[in-house]
Order: sequence, then structure tokens, then C-alpha cells
Amino acid sequence: MVSIVAPAYNEAKNLAAFVAAMTPVLDSLGEPWEIVFVDDGSRDDTLGLLLAARATDSRLKIVGLARNFGKDVALSAGLAHARGRAVIPIDCDLQHPPELIPAMVAKWRAGADMVIGVRTRRSEEGVVRRTTARMYYSVMRRMTNVEITPNAGDFRLLDRKIVDVVNQMPERCRFMKGIFAWPGFKTEAVEFQANVRAGGLSRWSFWKLWRFALDGLFSFSTAPLKLWTYLGGLSAAGAFIYLIITLIQKIFFGIKAAGYASLLIVVLFLGGLLLLSNGIQGEYIARIFEEVKGRPLFVVASKWGFDEPAVHAAPVPPAAEPPARDVAS
Repeated sequence: MVSIVAPAYNEAKNLAAFVAAMTPVLDSLGEPWEIVFVDDGSRDDTLGLLLAARATDSRLKIVGLARNFGKDVALSAGLAHARGRAVIPIDCDLQHPPELIPAMVAKWRAGADMVIGVRTRRSEEGVVRRTTARMYYSVMRRMTNVEITPNAGDFRLLDRKIVDVVNQMPERCRFMKGIFAWPGFKTEAVEFQANVRAGGLSRWSFWKLWRFALDGLFSFSTAPLKLWTYLGGLSAAGAFIYLIITLIQKIFFGIKAAGYASLLIVVLFLGGLLLLSNGIQGEYIARIFEEVKGRPLFVVASKWGFDEPAVHAAPVPPAAEPPARDVAS
């Protein structure tokens, strides 16, 4: 009935506490459940601890990826292997409170197709990170046609029909917040305050957050490309107006045209705009390059608790029949 999908990369310090906190909450639902752990090429003893935990509880399933593919791809691998009618992605560091799961399941039983966990406060983050996050999601709402809920991450409940749609989305740039929102369906929210990380340190550096933000923007919006049409028009209009002013000053007032300094400023300014434009085009071209290669999204090295062959999220050929709803099960 309920599948928990938990990507794990070097989470050895958190796994015991995570399983201990999650098991009684799931037992209280009174429904069959499973936890699908995805070991994303961990370098510590994550896989060994997962195998030891599975030896005592067969409801724990393990998917071991051949290398580190990144959290969003690991999450996609877990969704491809989850069997439940309701699927809940969650982090292993216990920042997402397991106690919220019964409330999510209750809303799902009442008719919601997706129940999103929304953070009420981000007090554990710095002022700069909170401010930039707020600005980023404000920009995303204006530049995309996908409704992305602010202060919401991957922690949410997904009905099986949404999971089936997500499993058919083969793109390599996995901005999961947008991918989850894209199918639509009836959505509700539950609020929570994120807990302190159980153990270890966050691996989200400024550079990773920056790349994550660009993936979201370029994967779900073409506005940055279209913007340069208007910037080019404004630049041309400004140059024409400046030409008229210069001619009037020269013909009627005898004022000499501005010299070397102003010319250099204009050239450098327009050159910077051109390089920035080329950079944005390069971001889109790089994503096209990754997509057209058509490689599998992830590679499963081994798995425990599954009898069926591994599900690889490879692109669906245009002429192929759509996969059945129970492909991932």
C-alpha cells in the first residue's frame, strides 16, 4: 500500500536512527508497507548497514547503483522500483519528520493525489540562503507554467498514477520539484518544521545549489532564450536614439561626438551582453547534448528484495506503446 523511497549517499551515521524512527510510524498505518533504499554509490558502510537492517526486516528493499549518479537520479531509481499505491520520497537524515506521514496518508485517502510537505520556517538556514531561495522561487513562478510550491522539497506523497507518469519522463536534468508538479492532479499540502540533521554534514555546497537552480530554470522555462530578443531590440533602439542625438548635436550645435572612452564602454557592454547570451544558449545546448545520447538514466549494480528485473529509466521510443501502469511493480 505504502512505499517509502529513501536515497542514501554516505548515510551510515543516520540509517539506524532513520529505520528506528520510520518503522513504528509505518506500522501505525495498519497497511502493508516497504522502504526502498537506494544506495547511490556510497563510499562508507551505508550498503553494509542496509543489508544488516534488511536481514532483520524483509520489508526493507535495497537498490544499489553502480556509481554515484546524484540524489535526483537515485530518487528516480527508487520511484522506478517502488510498488506501493502511495509513494513517499524522504531523506535519510531525519530532517523530514516521519511523524507527518500519517497525516499525508489521511489526505491521500480523502482524495488528494499528491500531498506536499511544506516547511513553515527555514530558521536552520542562514539569512542569505533563505533570501535567495525566496527570490529564486519567485522568479520560477513568473518564468514557468508549472506551479512549483515554495518551501517544498522532495518530501511528499505521490499517488501511483503520478509515479507512473514520472517514471515515463526520461530527461537527464532531473529537477524533481518541477517533474513532480508537471503531471498536475489534485494537490494538497501539510506544513512542518524541518528537524536538525541527525548526523553528518550537508553536502549541498553553494556551487551545487547554483547548478540545481540552473537545472530547474533551464529545464522548465524557455524564457531566458526569449529574453534576448527583447534585450537585442532595446539595445538597437538605444543605439538608434543615441545616433539621432549625436547627429543633432553635431549639425545644430557643433558639439563633437564622444570619443574613445565612451566608444570603449559601449563595445565592452555589448560584448558582455553577447557573451552572456552565448552562455545561456550553451546551457540549453549542453542539455540537448545530454538528452540526444539516450543513455540509461541510472545503472543498477545489485538489489535485494525484488524478484523482477531492474527497471531502467531509459527513453521511451516515439513509436513504442506506452508502458503498463505496473511497470515499476
